Amino acid sequence: MKLISSMLEDKNFLRKTAVIAIPIGLQGLLNNVLNFVDTLMIGKLGDATIAAVGLANKVYFVLSLLLFGICSGAGILSAQYWGKRDLKNIHRVLGMALSLGVISSLVFVSVSAIHPEFVMSIFTNVPETIEIGAKYLRIVCFSYLLAGITQVYMASLRSVNQVQIPVVISTIAIITNVILNYGLIFGKLGMPRLGVEGAAIATLIARTTECVAMVGIVYIRKSPIAAGFKEMLSFDREFIKRFFVTVSPVIVNEFMWGLGVTIYSVVYGRMGNAATAAITITQNIEQIIQVVFMSISSATAVILGNELGAGKLDDADRHAKYFLVLQFIATCILAIVFYLVRKPIIGMFGMSAEVNEMINKCFIVFLLFLVFKVFNTVNIVGILRSGGDTMAALLLDVTGVWLIGIPMAFLGGFVLKLPIHLVYAMVFIEEIYKLLLGFPRYRKKKWLRNIVAD
Repeated sequence: MKLISSMLEDKNFLRKTAVIAIPIGLQGLLNNVLNFVDTLMIGKLGDATIAAVGLANKVYFVLSLLLFGICSGAGILSAQYWGKRDLKNIHRVLGMALSLGVISSLVFVSVSAIHPEFVMSIFTNVPETIEIGAKYLRIVCFSYLLAGITQVYMASLRSVNQVQIPVVISTIAIITNVILNYGLIFGKLGMPRLGVEGAAIATLIARTTECVAMVGIVYIRKSPIAAGFKEMLSFDREFIKRFFVTVSPVIVNEFMWGLGVTIYSVVYGRMGNAATAAITITQNIEQIIQVVFMSISSATAVILGNELGAGKLDDADRHAKYFLVLQFIATCILAIVFYLVRKPIIGMFGMSAEVNEMINKCFIVFLLFLVFKVFNTVNIVGILRSGGDTMAALLLDVTGVWLIGIPMAFLGGFVLKLPIHLVYAMVFIEEIYKLLLGFPRYRKKKWLRNIVAD
């Protein structure tokens, strides 16, 4: 209680957290509302279609995690450089992140555009699902490069505490996507009825709009991250070494974690279209809840990073404790609220009674494990990474998925042949494992350091 009182009395901390977390949360909420609306619309085309699109989007899920690793790792350095107002190195970080983001995106675009059927066959063995998913993937994959560029600029803006611009741009993109989805999926507003391919085209146009608007606003408004190619690519050996020592573990972390989570989808995809549709819808609802906690973890990384870069280690130590208290309170409140309103939300998707019951059980499993998952998100993504303790974060995330989650998924889905909600519960055991190892790592305070000091 003393810690809570201390946190509530620290008005400056609460103000900074709100200024950063609310716009990030709003942007994330808008993005997830878009995914929610997409799923609602595509769900009208049947269980097979929603399963196919859900599995096809796992490709972007893996890429987005790789991009998140690049952006999150680069954000560690940018936030600390901003703490000492070092624009030269912030521009270098942006250049490195863009280079890695563009190269990564092009790899995913190439594979998805040339062999979409093969990619879909990784996730499911149902011919109808593969065919529908390939149609969607062949078009939507061209938006990956644009998304990569957008994510890097958004992360850079957050590092220098400019969080309002991404919200405005995401709002424009979401409105564009929803209107085009409605028109192109169902043949409304004078547009052709294209079904699943219409959804892919709508996403491509929306991401194009988002990318152009993002880059344009950054340079028109002369943001601190606005830099020419020469400034962004003026690397030296010492900078490159510092960048990769800090960022490489984060990139490997997110990619290996994302790859592992995608293997869960391989298991779910072979449990039938009903189970796949149920888990797709469940995860869409979950993502709306997780927006709150991703915004808290993002604010944690930015605020602690700024303080560590400025040499304010005592402030960072105290504020890390506040963030852990804040996430616990928010977790308890949201878990209760969403448990009470889960059935009306599930009913919005218009699925069969069988699928609705699967969703209900899976969602309850998620809520039961939420407190563990949220602690791990704030601790790993926010606290440990803010001070460059990225190797510990890597080991926690990757061993959790590959040594606990994946074996549990295969055991439950293929060996024991359990219902989807019990397989889902077995997978979540990884979160308990990460908490048991992650909390002692936080207490050791190896993250409490300035990694950009001269």
